[in-house]
Amino acid sequence: MSTAIIHSDAYLKHDTGDHPECIERYQVAMKRLTADADFWQSLVKLDPRQATAEDLQRCHSERVMGRVGHACLQAAVYAQVSLDADTVVSADSDIAARLAAGGACRAVDAVATGETGSAFVACRPPGHHATFNQSMGFCLYNNAAVAARYGQATYPELIKRVLIMDFDVHHGNGTQDIFYDDPTVFYFSLHQYPWYPGTGGADERGTREGEGSTINLPVRAATPALEYMRMFERGLETIMKTFSPDLVIISAGFDAHLADPLGQLLLTDTEYHQMTARLKEAARSTAGGRLISCLEGGYNLDTLGETILTHVKALE
Repeated sequence: MSTAIIHSDAYLKHDTGDHPECIERYQVAMKRLTADADFWQSLVKLDPRQATAEDLQRCHSERVMGRVGHACLQAAVYAQVSLDADTVVSADSDIAARLAAGGACRAVDAVATGETGSAFVACRPPGHHATFNQSMGFCLYNNAAVAARYGQATYPELIKRVLIMDFDVHHGNGTQDIFYDDPTVFYFSLHQYPWYPGTGGADERGTREGEGSTINLPVRAATPALEYMRMFERGLETIMKTFSPDLVIISAGFDAHLADPLGQLLLTDTEYHQMTARLKEAARSTAGGRLISCLEGGYNLDTLGETILTHVKALE
């Protein structure tokens, strides 16, 4: 089946100014995707929708939504407001963030109904650092988490178990936080360690009913790509022996690329293609091929577009 892309220039409304998570990230991604005319023509183009309060409340407290909304009102006066040392909002950031989370939900609809086989959400702001109680680390709402909960709530007979695989260079502490005691959502992360945000040790494996439903594989700086891929393969094989996902979600951060300024790992487009293809295989084996990918990190504007193109091609 075909691959969909969820995109909108409304993602440019999140104006962070001179910040690593900038509007140019979206622009270079779309420029490279559309430049490959034949491939772009083959993609199903879908518009995102706004995440509803119900969508967000499955993963976030009222405090998170209230704080983002209040900061955006302040930004209408002061141009930009900081939620923390890393996280900036502008007046329309809440609009963009709700479209990012809602775009991930739209992707779930597409693969659950058979409209398309897989989907890439070219969204910003990213999401995997947003916890139940806090927006942080460039992230306002947790797009992948909102999508997982949406799938389970909207398609309960079809989507009971969800695998979220996160290959961003930074640990997705927010996604882990939201599902840490939940055995129906398996969180699997490879990330540079120690590195921001300081979480993601190998001993963090879940709690209560969710114990064993989290696998963190901390990766040392400058780890060879071949060793990284061996860790990825072993982790995925371990998960698929005991957990049969009905939906696979990729938290697709590309800042483990060897050229990225915010990471110290050594991946190339080859490894991103291989990981994406393997996750697609896993989705075919138990989830009817249902796979969505949400853009997370990746901050080298010279390489990001090509890497994203490689990733989206591997979703087919």
